[in-house]
Amino acid sequence: MTIKELKAQKALEKRNLEMKRVQGLYQFEDELRQEGFNLIAGVDEAGRGSLAGPMLVAAVILPPNDIFIDHLNDSKKLTHNMREKVYAEIVEKAICYSYVAVSIEQIDKDNIYQATLKGMYEAVKQLKIQPEYVLTDAMKVNFDEPIKTKSIIRGDSLSASIAAASIIAKVTRDRMTDEWDKIYPQYGFSHNRGYGTKIHIEAIKNFGFCPLHRHSFEPVKSMLSSKNNL
Repeated sequence: MTIKELKAQKALEKRNLEMKRVQGLYQFEDELRQEGFNLIAGVDEAGRGSLAGPMLVAAVILPPNDIFIDHLNDSKKLTHNMREKVYAEIVEKAICYSYVAVSIEQIDKDNIYQATLKGMYEAVKQLKIQPEYVLTDAMKVNFDEPIKTKSIIRGDSLSASIAAASIIAKVTRDRMTDEWDKIYPQYGFSHNRGYGTKIHIEAIKNFGFCPLHRHSFEPVKSMLSSKNNL
């Protein structure tokens, strides 16, 4: 066998493994379809633990024929360029998708857990076609009847629908943070995405917080408390 043939064989083996991995992500969806559910939505969020900006929640309904989307996975396991590529394929192939931005004000008012629940509910509600069943990443959400639901721990790594939602949410929010970075470059939002990296925390200490920072998250919460106690 020539070197060229060996490379082709290895590429084929790699491709087959990837197809098998992606097919395995449809385990929950396939089980539900056997029970008679065809319109299955996955829901996930991006930016829940961020110190700044809205949280993005997305919902996606993939076709019922277990379509192959190369590199479909938990958004956190993909590079920026790969997420963009997979995002485009999801948008092209999905039956429908939606996303909502949960405001900073709502996060500070309701707490992040309740804000996430409301965001997931709204994302599903905004789908052009309502699902029969919703799969969520860990969160137990009560959707309107007759929609059934199931929460899956680490769902973005185990369910194709949730993985797709995680990518829609992540890519959409990352694009937003790139715009924030143009307005507030001192915080490095295009790099940290609003999360509490060492450099971001130091920037808050040096420059104070900006209108995008969540007041209910540290260190802004303590900074506000100290200011109010003066």
